[in-house]
Amino acid sequence: MKKWNLFFVFLISTVLMAACGAPQVANEPTKSDSDKLQVVTTYSILYDIVKNVGGDRVEIHSLAPIGSNPHEYDPLPADVQKTTDADAVFYNGLNLEAGNSWFDKLMTTAGKTGPDAPVFRLSEGVAAKHLTTKGKESEEDPHAWLDVRNGIKYAENAKNALIKVDPAHKETYEQNAKKYIEQLTALHEEAVKQYNQIPKEQRLLVTSEGAFKYFSEAYDFEAAYIWEINSENQGTPEQVTQVVDTIRAKKIPALFVETSIDPRSMEMVSNETGVPIVGKVFTDSLGKPGEDGDTYIKMMEWNIKTIYEGLTKK
Repeated sequence: MKKWNLFFVFLISTVLMAACGAPQVANEPTKSDSDKLQVVTTYSILYDIVKNVGGDRVEIHSLAPIGSNPHEYDPLPADVQKTTDADAVFYNGLNLEAGNSWFDKLMTTAGKTGPDAPVFRLSEGVAAKHLTTKGKESEEDPHAWLDVRNGIKYAENAKNALIKVDPAHKETYEQNAKKYIEQLTALHEEAVKQYNQIPKEQRLLVTSEGAFKYFSEAYDFEAAYIWEINSENQGTPEQVTQVVDTIRAKKIPALFVETSIDPRSMEMVSNETGVPIVGKVFTDSLGKPGEDGDTYIKMMEWNIKTIYEGLTKK
């Protein structure tokens, strides 16, 4: 904890020195050169949702890089500067950015605190699910975006926040959001249609992290996992034994592993049970630009297809 506090003292000093004593670089763009909103999001999925709603009106910096774990992130000096200068900051909430209280500390360092700070929780209005691990029952499960209906709520919240910060372009944000929400609605309806073709007793989803509670409710699945959330111990012998017993008892035919997770724990489970890993799914991060799942819609399309095909293979 002392190490973390010293790090933030260093960051504060860096930001203040840059603000007070740094020379102006010739031809460097300033806020007056562009009327684009400067936006910060905590991770890549929120980046994409806000980008779709904001369109050309926003310039976005995402904190946790693609493929990384947003549960626990160490902000860089550049992140502090971007956040300090931001017109709006978007975060997930629901316990996602709570590891080491990194998000709260960043907001304090960047001067983004208080009731009037332009800091917006995109999961506002989502019916939160809670963890089930003993001692953690009061903690919220953050993975609401894996239910596309919640992704629609995120888009609506992004629209409302951008209008609040930039009311002069209300019509643009409303039009962008309308088009985007239509696409998300069609995606959710297609998922329901596909999964209704799978017998209920076959809708069993086993992953490394217990990230699919919201998904399972939306599409009528039963979910099992090795560990419940990435901020806790991962792949302990007790966790592996428990999920192995579940797989054997329920005769689960297929396993899935997340793209942002070390696959070794699931490979251990697969070797122990003889059940194959049939596909990779996206949870906490988009795919890299130009690759599969590099937008929120594409990652959910990938997940829907991969899970459907993995559970219907003969």
